[in-house]
Amino acid sequence: MLEVWLQPNRRALWSTLLTFAAIGALATVGAWWFESLMVRIVLGAAALLAALMVGASTVELRRPRIAFQDGQVLFNLRGSAPAAVPAEVVEAFFLGQGPAHLPTIRTMVPECVNLVARLSEKAPEWAKVDVKPALGAWCEGYVTIRGTWCEPLTNEVIRRLNRRLREIREAAAAAGEEAP
Repeated sequence: MLEVWLQPNRRALWSTLLTFAAIGALATVGAWWFESLMVRIVLGAAALLAALMVGASTVELRRPRIAFQDGQVLFNLRGSAPAAVPAEVVEAFFLGQGPAHLPTIRTMVPECVNLVARLSEKAPEWAKVDVKPALGAWCEGYVTIRGTWCEPLTNEVIRRLNRRLREIREAAAAAGEEAP
């Protein structure tokens, strides 16, 4: 069973979903209202594109940034299947700071609070994984999740993640001791 550890930024995703739903509804109504075939085709295409964006936003709303399942920590930073890292490889979570990766007109790049997961050096296969740059970065054994695209990051969230990681490790150690 999937255990959600860190949610996506629901406010941003709902805003996106509702905006595209409104655009799609207006385009659909406009396609029926106008008599010009060319205008109907353009508005129909806009409605279809908006429907696709609503679907994509809905999928992202249901996909946690970090989850746990079957002894693996799942990092959803690729847009496709999550990177499933064995729980014993994940050492700790902590707060960091970095660029928000948001479009900007100003010359100053906005920064945000990020979540960083440190991975064990004993597992070099997890040192680097390709991810969407807007969602985070993964290099040199550190997974950075941009705070812009997840639930608000606080010290309590970090404590909760580290506490749950510790519980899983302790349970795995206890199960290992009980095995013959």
